[in-house]
This record gives sequence, structure tokens and C-alpha cells, in this order.
Amino acid sequence: MKSAIRVATPPSKPLLVFDGDCNFCTLWIRRWQQMTGDAIDYLPVQDPQIVVRFPEIPRKQFDTAVQLIEADGMVYSGAEAVFRSLAKNPKWRWPLRAYGNSSAFVSITEWFYCLVAENRTFFSLLTRWFWGQHVEQPAYYLTRWFFLRALGLVYLVAFVSLWTQIDGLIGHNGILPTDQLLPTMQQHYTAQGINLERFYLLPTLSWFDASDGFLHFQCAAGTVLAILLVVGIVPAPCLALLWVLYLSLVTVGLDFLGFQWDNLLLEAGFLAIFFAPLQFLPRPSREAPPSRAVRWLLWLLLFKLMFSSGCVKLLSGDPNWRNLTALTFHYYTQPLPTWIGWYANQLPLWFQKFSCAVMFAIELGAPFLIFGPRRIRFCGGMAIASLQILILLTGNYTFFNWLTLALCLLLFDDFAFQKFLPRSRLGFFSIKRQLLTTNRPHRWPRPLIALLAVVILSGSGFQLASTLGCRSSLLDPFAWMAEQIAPLRSVNNYGLFAVMTTDRREIIIEGSNDGVNWLPYEFKYKPGDVNRRPGFVAPFQPRLDWQMWFAALGDYRQNPWFIQFCRRLLQGSPDVLALLGKNPFPDHPPRYMRAESYDYHFTNFTERRATGAWWRRDPAGEYLPPVSLNE
Repeated sequence: MKSAIRVATPPSKPLLVFDGDCNFCTLWIRRWQQMTGDAIDYLPVQDPQIVVRFPEIPRKQFDTAVQLIEADGMVYSGAEAVFRSLAKNPKWRWPLRAYGNSSAFVSITEWFYCLVAENRTFFSLLTRWFWGQHVEQPAYYLTRWFFLRALGLVYLVAFVSLWTQIDGLIGHNGILPTDQLLPTMQQHYTAQGINLERFYLLPTLSWFDASDGFLHFQCAAGTVLAILLVVGIVPAPCLALLWVLYLSLVTVGLDFLGFQWDNLLLEAGFLAIFFAPLQFLPRPSREAPPSRAVRWLLWLLLFKLMFSSGCVKLLSGDPNWRNLTALTFHYYTQPLPTWIGWYANQLPLWFQKFSCAVMFAIELGAPFLIFGPRRIRFCGGMAIASLQILILLTGNYTFFNWLTLALCLLLFDDFAFQKFLPRSRLGFFSIKRQLLTTNRPHRWPRPLIALLAVVILSGSGFQLASTLGCRSSLLDPFAWMAEQIAPLRSVNNYGLFAVMTTDRREIIIEGSNDGVNWLPYEFKYKPGDVNRRPGFVAPFQPRLDWQMWFAALGDYRQNPWFIQFCRRLLQGSPDVLALLGKNPFPDHPPRYMRAESYDYHFTNFTERRATGAWWRRDPAGEYLPPVSLNE
């Protein structure tokens, strides 16, 4: 409120006087200093020169509220002093305008200021709980530095992993050859009168060259670009090219590259293009600050990923999720369990239910902490990260968990990361300078970021509404937006295991030369030999092994790729055989092929001590009847 006092010797520029003995005041004054910059001077009332310079202001007035002494000599107290000081920053003039135009706003803000002033110890405690030692607007230079390198490592794993398998999956002699797919699609589009639009409907560089050599070139280029991103060379162009290359390969990868983590990498990678610095050799001390809007979009992506994962489980109606017994099946029915998953499966029922409840609490509750104050956000990030670590210890979900952990890094600011940096590296990152410098060159144009935000928010909003079962004509424009951007796979739905599988079927493929004696093919990673210990393979993804898990959930007629797979085995394709662990016909391919289905279950401690087996299995019928190459 405005005071009737005018000082005789006003300061050369506005001066805010606060209680330097109050922890609450000193914490928030740092935030105001950051917001007002050099426009205002700040002094604690304990400074001896205050009494000498401004004898007109009673000491009691200093003790009850902050005092803003303007350059014209006028003195303002309380909430008005706060708003007038913040108004020195053009972005924060609106509270002062509201104060001057609304008596209700004046009453409410002055009442709240008095409430805080009279209970500063309590509010100081709340500040410590919610913000810790830093209430200043945090910087995210270090955060971006770590996130981009983590994302680069994920891209590196994704490209190298695919490169080692691409011939057998989608090469000329592979299961689903790209050089057969694209001519077929071109004929299809031509028949429908679709010409140039096909490049958007099926976005892949392989339209220009569908050869195996070009598939290898795309993987090699992605590998090199990922390394450049990790090193920190031209990050924004690298990210753009990585996104284009991975989208190109995912598009022609069909069943083998249609997993949620492939889409998550494309979505995170696309947003990262606009989060990265634009310099050729960026250094945190001279970079433009990371885009706040894009950071929030990345936070939203993590929110959508986790919250959708919890929602689909509850909304599916699966009783195993609702009665918290799903984890009694999960560890042995998941695609590629680890040996730690075997031990987790032995835990008692009460612990499995407790673990399931904790999982729901994290997936449905922790995402909301992302948008809270600093320490609350940290708690949300640590909860999500802890869940991801437990998942990757008990199951092989490729780079999915590692990519989610990379997104969790974005929830921590530079104050948190600098604690773990050696003193020798603080100069490189110039932490203090970053906090004070905000006007830096080389930033993405704001209209472009605004357009990006509109598109992402529209698509993500519609997807979340769909996940929650919302149906309304008001969502039609958002549905249209989501449909238009769907080919780019950069705004996606998420949510694994909506319905928990309660048994595990494994397909054992066998070959024969006479139709009487059958020999099994062995895969590298999926369960087969009951005595082989489940191992760790993530972040590498054996994509054929994963598809075999999905194939076992249905009939071979629902999986045309499986017929192609068997055909390649009958042909003795070296590229496809390289995806397997053991070929029982090393000299020539068999004349006949069949597939048997088995019900697999983890053994218990007693069975394992007696037999040494990690699995027990029982015949579950025929999956594919005997076929020959002619058939």
C-alpha cells in the first residue's frame, strides 16, 4: 500500500528494503532480484545506512513489511511494493495493473501479504519443502546438455541394434522385404489417384532407393549422427536428420518397428530438435536458453506416457489389474524376462499386490507432480525413474526404459545437476553466468515454437481424451489434427499391458526332411530350452524374438509375417537364419516346417533345485501344421 511518507533524499534508482534476518524474505528476494535485474537495488534493513539515509520511515514500518523507495522519494509497502518492484520487468506488469484497477484484488493481495508476513516461519518451512534452497527461476543449460547426450545414446543403440538385424527383417532376402513393399504400395496409391501425397502418407527415404545397400546407409548415417549428438556437434541438425532417418526406417519396418518405444523415440526426438542449441559447437556459457515452451512439451510427453500407462490398465476392465494380482503373472508372461524377474515371481502374494499398488500410485499420481514446485517435481521424477529401473531389472524392454529415464532428466534443473559436477567443469558450464544472462542469440523463432505447441497440444489432448473414454463433437477438430499428423508418428498414444496375459505360450518352430523326425530351431533370446537362464539383452532389441511373443497371442493366420518367416527358413535364407541362435539344418534347409505351441511357466525354488530348469513347459497344441515350400 502507498505510504504517506516521502523521503527527503531519494535513491538514484528504486530501492527495496527487506528483513535480512528472515529466511523466507532472503529466499524470495533472490527470485525478485533475478526478475528485476539491475532496475532495482536491494538492501536488508539491518544495513546501518538505511536508518541514516531514510530517517522519515519508522523502524516499525520496516519490521512489518518490505518497503519500496522510488527515485521520486515516494515509499510503498506490502503487496503494492512487491508489485511495483516486479513491474520493472515488462513481463510482470500485469499484477500492478490489476492492483490499480480492482479494489477486490487490492484487498485479497494485501490480506494474503499480511498472512504471510505474520507467519513467515511457517511459510519459510513450506518454501524449503517445495523449493529447497533455490526459489530463483532455474536454468536448464546443464539439463539440456545431459538430456541431449542421453537421447543421442538411445538413438545410437536404436540404429546399431536395427543395423545388425535389418537384412533378415526387411532386406531383399528378409522376412518382409522393403523392395517388395514399396512397389506394391506405389501401385496401390496410383490406383487411388495418389501421387506426391504418397511421400507423406508413407514417409520413407526408401522411395528413392529400396535396396539393401540404402537400408544399410540409413542405419550407418543414423549411427554417425547419434555419435555427433553425443559429442555435441551441430546438435539441432543432427536431431533433425536422426528423426528423418528413424522415421524412414520405422515406416518400412512394418511389424518389426511398430513398437511404442519406436514411436516414443520419434516423438521425443522431434521435440528435441527445437530444444537443442543452434550453434555448430555449442557451449553452455554462450548458448541461448532452452525453450521453456518445448521443455513443457517434453514434460507433457512424460506425463502422457506415464498417466496413459496407468489409465489403460484400469479402464480396460481387466480384473487382474483391479484386484492387484496382475504382477503374479507379469514376470513370466512378459516378452523377454530376466533372471531377476524369475526371483521376483517367487515373492509372496501380499508383496505382489503391494508392488502393483505402488505401480499404480506412480503411474497415476507421479505424473501430476511434474508440474508442481521444484522439490515436488523432483519427487515425481525420482518416483518415475525408480519404477523404470525396477522394470528394466526384471524385463528386457529394449531402450524404452532408458528413453523414459532420459525424459526424467528434464525434471531436474541446473542447481540439481551442478552438485554432481567437479569444480574443474564448473567453468565450462559457467553456471552463475547462465543464471544472469537471458538475452542470447541463435534461438528458434517464437511463431514456429507457438505453432509447434498448438499442434502437439491438440494431438496430445485428443489422445488423452480418447484414453479416458471422452466422446464429444467438440473433440472433432483435435481428432482431425491427430489424423493429419499420424503418418509422422510424432504425437502418439501409449500404454502397455492394458490387459494382463495370464499364461505364456511359446512357439517352437521345427523342421524335418522326412516329415517324421523333427528338429527345433533355437532363438537367441526368447524362451526355448527350459534350462537356459533368462538373460539381459536390453537396450538391444531382438525384434524377431519380440514378434514371436505377439504371434503366440493369436493364430498364424493373423500374422502373415510368420508365414513369410517360415518360407525363408525353408529357402535357407542366410540373412533370416542369422537372426536365430541355432540352425539344426546347417547343410541344407529342411523339406518341411511346422510350429508347436507350449505353455511356459517359471519353475519354483524346489523345482529348480531338483531339475536345474528355469522354466517348465507343457504341450498346448499345434500352431502351424506341417508345410513345405511348395505349399
